[in-house]
Amino acid sequence: MKEQHIASAFDRDLEAIQARIMKMGGLVETAILDAAQSLVDRDEEAAEKVRAGDKAIDELEELINEESARLIALRSPTAIDLRVVLSVMKIAGNLERIGDYAKNMAKRTGVLIQMSPIEGTHAALRRMAREVQLMLKDALDAYIKRDADLARDVIQRDRDVDQMYNALFREFLTFMLEDPRNITACMHLHFIAKNNERMGDHVTSIAEQVVYLVSGVKPDDNRPKEDKTSTDISVAPDAPTPGSKDT
Repeated sequence: MKEQHIASAFDRDLEAIQARIMKMGGLVETAILDAAQSLVDRDEEAAEKVRAGDKAIDELEELINEESARLIALRSPTAIDLRVVLSVMKIAGNLERIGDYAKNMAKRTGVLIQMSPIEGTHAALRRMAREVQLMLKDALDAYIKRDADLARDVIQRDRDVDQMYNALFREFLTFMLEDPRNITACMHLHFIAKNNERMGDHVTSIAEQVVYLVSGVKPDDNRPKEDKTSTDISVAPDAPTPGSKDT
């Protein structure tokens, strides 16, 4: 009877943590879409809202980690339950990083508003961000439903995000070669595209956690990657934004 009571207490605690994961995921999905839309609309106020909203995402990750550590210490979970808790912590970490990339995208909006728009690129970046957001939604659904097949589908779709990034990279090069005055704006836009591509990688990591959680086997490390650009600039989420005071 005591063991049953402990088990039910563990389930209640884990359910509360998973509810926070879903709340965090919802905030991150909104941040992705709002950051992209603020660029399309050239809306500095909307971009600032995304930057300010990242604090709530960070606080949720910290809270999830604290509650997960407390759950492990107090409930002494079995090996299977421990795998669930550790997966929750890793998913929270990936969500936090995605939120950072969305914030970094929004940081550049203020700079780009001061420049002439590069035709067609803002809408293309929004489509890329929308694809990442849909991947994230499905990855979180796969986690709640323990649906390994849906998670594997998300992993495969990361290839589409990579292909979008490659196409944008070539477009930016073309615009810069056609007119050197486009170089600064295209560099900022490239950083935004790269942030989107990196968000896709973190969503893929969440989906891989789901596969591991359900099957106990980690997916093959040779995930499909289609980033073929010769110059791949890795962007740290908190890297200073050239020309911006918001660094």
